[in-house]
Amino acid sequence: MSYEQMLEKVRYEGTYPTRERAEGAVRLVAAGLGRQLTGDERVELAARFPFEAAHLLTAQIPDTQPLTGWAFVKDLAARAEASLATARWDTGAVFAALAVPDLLTCILRQLPSGFALLFGRAELNPAA
Repeated sequence: MSYEQMLEKVRYEGTYPTRERAEGAVRLVAAGLGRQLTGDERVELAARFPFEAAHLLTAQIPDTQPLTGWAFVKDLAARAEASLATARWDTGAVFAALAVPDLLTCILRQLPSGFALLFGRAELNPAA
C-alpha cells in the first residue's frame, strides 16, 4: 500500500473531510504507537507500512513505562491539544485502517490493557 492509499483508507475510516485531516491523524497515532511498541513487532509493523508512516513509527523512542489504552488516548489528546473524543476517534480510524491481522495478535500481547478495544477487538483476559 502506498502512503496516499493509506491516507485515503484512514480518511474513509474516519470520515475526515480532507486528506490533510487524515494525515494529521496518521502522524499523531503512528508516532504514539511508536512510543509504545518495541522489539520484533515494531520492526515488522514498520516493514509493512509505507516509508512515510514507518518513519513516523520508528523515529520515536519507546516509553520506558507503557501506557494503557485509555492513557494512550489521553496522551494523544494532550499532544494534539484536542479533546479526548477527537483523540479516540483518530486512534480508532487509524488503527482500523492500519491493522495488520496476522501481526495484530502479537502487537496486542505486547501492549497493556485497553489497546484491543482501540483496534476494534474484544479485550480478552487470560484465564486464571
